[in-house]
Amino acid sequence: MSNSRTSPDELLIGLVSISDRASTGVYQDQGIPALQDWFSRALTSPWRMETRLIPDEAAAISQALVELVDQVGCDLVVTTGGTGPARRDVTPEATLAVATKEMPGFGEQMRQISLHFVPTAILSRQVAVIRETPNHAALIMNLPGQPKSIRETLEGLKDADGKSIVGGIFAAVPYCIDLIGGPYVETDEAVCKVFRPKSAIRNKTTPTP
Repeated sequence: MSNSRTSPDELLIGLVSISDRASTGVYQDQGIPALQDWFSRALTSPWRMETRLIPDEAAAISQALVELVDQVGCDLVVTTGGTGPARRDVTPEATLAVATKEMPGFGEQMRQISLHFVPTAILSRQVAVIRETPNHAALIMNLPGQPKSIRETLEGLKDADGKSIVGGIFAAVPYCIDLIGGPYVETDEAVCKVFRPKSAIRNKTTPTP
């Protein structure tokens, strides 16, 4: 994948699934298909993805994150898997190892969402960080491993009437990407409504007759 964009607003997303068994073919990976499906439904602005399926090895995870940001030029990198307390769960450590800035609010909100379903959500150690190079910056986020949890974490929870119970983390992602110099990301509000301050909302220009 080239880091050249087909348009200035094309979002380059790195999707990284971390699993010893899936990476060796013991079972089929579910993380990347779940993420691809969600972004396909949620994003209305141009985007392109690069995928990686790797084992629970800290060095391999860090290497993949650095490659996706520094060489591919991804604006957003999303990992799935490897965030629990087990000995082999090293995704947060590998993510922090390549970070320039920590973004603790993302992890806090992810656990709040998951706690609506299971008390063991407090065992999750997901983090989010910014990685900066001299000419580029990207947001890196750790997500859960289960497809249902991935969707709930990204878009949040609504009641039977469609009223938000708890906000998903992706609502804040486009503005974060704005702030680090990335493309302007827009979404289908039926899936995930983005929040930006009024001063940061791009006016849609009316075509000249």
